[in-house]
Amino acid sequence: MTVRPPLEVDTLRELLLAPAGPLARLDVVEETASTNDVVLAGLRVAPDTWPHASLLVAEHQTAGHGRAGRTWTTPSRSSLTCTFVARPRSGPATYAWLPLLAGLGAVRALRATAGVPAVLKWPNDVLVDLGDEVEHLDGWGTARKVAGILAQVVPEVPAVAVGIGVNVDQRPDELPVPWATSLAIAGARAADRANVLVALVRALDEVAQRWTEHQGDAVAAGLLDEVASVCATLGKRVSVELPGGAALVGTATELGADGALVVRSDDGATHRVLAGDVTHVRVTGGTAS
Repeated sequence: MTVRPPLEVDTLRELLLAPAGPLARLDVVEETASTNDVVLAGLRVAPDTWPHASLLVAEHQTAGHGRAGRTWTTPSRSSLTCTFVARPRSGPATYAWLPLLAGLGAVRALRATAGVPAVLKWPNDVLVDLGDEVEHLDGWGTARKVAGILAQVVPEVPAVAVGIGVNVDQRPDELPVPWATSLAIAGARAADRANVLVALVRALDEVAQRWTEHQGDAVAAGLLDEVASVCATLGKRVSVELPGGAALVGTATELGADGALVVRSDDGATHRVLAGDVTHVRVTGGTAS
């Protein structure tokens, strides 16, 4: 039986709460269905108690949310499951950048602490390519998802709950879906939830400060180029499931100034995608499959 220690809450508070760290509030709970749901409810009922740079962490999340209503569950203390509160002054027009910036922070944190070659899949997945160690999966190739991000807006506050889940030390039989992996499986030099959390908070704070200093302008802050540099979707042939069920197939060429994915379809037309599920399409013998 795998013994997984709890997070040392007092130590995390000393490191991460102001004035020593960037957080205004840090709560760690033993179990909850969804950290995003708790934070969203709190923002609606008592917004002043969830200031900017608040963080809720759960030792065990039993019904975490993904895109399009998907659920994401993991064994207790095997993952880092948390939700950050962002209350940007730049306005809703800039909110599309939040999952991408969170992804950039997550990529940096995982590379620094675990030593894994993490990359971003637009708009909200963090992947590690396991190469010859795994079979090819349609839509994923030999890459596997090690972290996911879900940003949900509370417009009446206004605020955004940015949920991040990182698979840390699950065994293969503990993974929820075939296209998932964990830091331990990916060969992490260390798979410690506390170290990952501290690195994640600090990386997100550095990114957020630059974004805020430029009033939510990711281009002026140099963040568009940095996100693009870690985004494995760019240059890939993709299929995008658009809201409403339509599909767009083409090549992802760049990121727009608003965080949109720019896709060139087979007829040469250029499309800007702000929301949609993206699949990396395998190309064999000059054709996509």
